[in-house]
Amino acid sequence: MDLLRPAKRRRQSKDDESEGSTLSPVVIFAHGAGAPSSSDWMQRWKNMLKEALRAVDVVTFDYPYMSGKKRAPPKAEKLVEFHSNIVKETATTYPGHPVVLAGKSMGSRVGCMVASMEDINVSAVVCLGYPLKGINGAVRDETLLQLSIPTMFVQGSKDGLCPLEKLEATRKKMKAPNDLHVIDGGDHSFKIGKKHLQTSNSSQDEAENAAVQAIAAFISRSLEG
Repeated sequence: MDLLRPAKRRRQSKDDESEGSTLSPVVIFAHGAGAPSSSDWMQRWKNMLKEALRAVDVVTFDYPYMSGKKRAPPKAEKLVEFHSNIVKETATTYPGHPVVLAGKSMGSRVGCMVASMEDINVSAVVCLGYPLKGINGAVRDETLLQLSIPTMFVQGSKDGLCPLEKLEATRKKMKAPNDLHVIDGGDHSFKIGKKHLQTSNSSQDEAENAAVQAIAAFISRSLEG
């Protein structure tokens, strides 16, 4: 996992120190249920997050079930301990840097569970395609309602696992400060159909870049606040 090879820490300039700004964040980025941290999607978003957030590092890792023979993921609750240990190790590696938990789909849900733990100190959570609906179609909002730290959602408007009207209802009940950026026409992995791109006169890269910039603005506001 990337945690074993941390990037060099970003040194603060004298100007930064004089302005009293916080250290650059370190991001812990968890993968979804089906693809590992080495997938093209994860690597692309890792690079975009690192640049947009000016992160000292973006730590990725694979949950234990991804090793060896391919198998279905366990319940999210069973991944919390492993995930939380990654967070603690990263915080030790980068003392003083604000910790941001990011995740794709299942990884974002586990990240939210970790963020609610009493012995975990994180500054914000970024949910990329939060799986609000369970397999049986029921809304799984308990984890989100427990959060108290700033939470950013990025969702595709055509994501069947997170109908926007249900997410909006959940956001209104959340006690944590939260925001939402919608990728118009995007599916669960933000992929936009060709016809939609032609109609909107935009590109996949432009849509994803707008999402990353929205994330960066939210994190900046959260860290300053």
